[in-house]
Amino acid sequence: MSTTTPHGTTPYYYVPADSRHPVLAATGLFFVILGAAQWINGHAWGKYCLALGLVGWLFVLYQWFGDAIRESEGGLYGRKIDLSYRWSMSWFIFSEVMFFGAFFTALWWARSHSVPSLGSLDNALLWPDFKAVWPSLAAGATASPAGTVEPFQTVGPFWLPTINTALLLSSGVTLTIAHHALREGHRVRTVAFLWTTVLLGIVFLFVQGYEYHHLYTELNLKLTSGIFGSTFFLLTGFHGFHVFVGMLMLLFITLRVRKGHFTPERHFGFEGAAWYWHFVDVVWLGLYVLVYWM
Repeated sequence: MSTTTPHGTTPYYYVPADSRHPVLAATGLFFVILGAAQWINGHAWGKYCLALGLVGWLFVLYQWFGDAIRESEGGLYGRKIDLSYRWSMSWFIFSEVMFFGAFFTALWWARSHSVPSLGSLDNALLWPDFKAVWPSLAAGATASPAGTVEPFQTVGPFWLPTINTALLLSSGVTLTIAHHALREGHRVRTVAFLWTTVLLGIVFLFVQGYEYHHLYTELNLKLTSGIFGSTFFLLTGFHGFHVFVGMLMLLFITLRVRKGHFTPERHFGFEGAAWYWHFVDVVWLGLYVLVYWM
């Protein structure tokens, strides 16, 4: 498409050449999932497979982002491409809503339906010692009369989850300030608040890592701790991964703003990353209430 467009003009709709990036990114994610699945099932080589896939995936993203940036700064993206990106990001975030919605639904179903059903009179003869109580509502209730789940303690909202909530809410504020600064043409202020947002995201991840270490070593709360442990770590773990991805997106945007990319009128790369980050904030608020408080 670009070859038929006169030099110096923006094409109506830019169609890039064939790219190797999608298949390479999919390959990297395949090894990430394969390694993670094998690691949690006790195979030591799984963690190396996961690390290899993650490094390869990040390298592909670095090259892919670079190509997209060169195309954008080269004037190849017009109004139609901007609209296409906006719809694409909207549908992507919608798919993420459905993704987390499935795990929230699993948590609700286990707590409100499965556990009470297993403790009904119909199952009293099969599991006479079963406690039909959600673990967070009764200390030591692991719902494992056969002893298949080791005793564990649940975690409340104080203080690490509350600290992380304050960090993410603060990062949403700093990102909004950066956005307004960019729209007003204050590039230095934009960069300063973007770096603050990235730093808050990194601190969040370190706090969550410390929390996981505390849960495993002191509370014996693990991924294998019944339905409570599996839903807890799936929800918080996947959210942490999304924070990591969002932090990388904002890091790239910060570096681009420092190089002089984006204008007050044309900066969807910034807006798309901001949409994603605010979505991650909202998901965490749901986690904070439903997982830690209830």
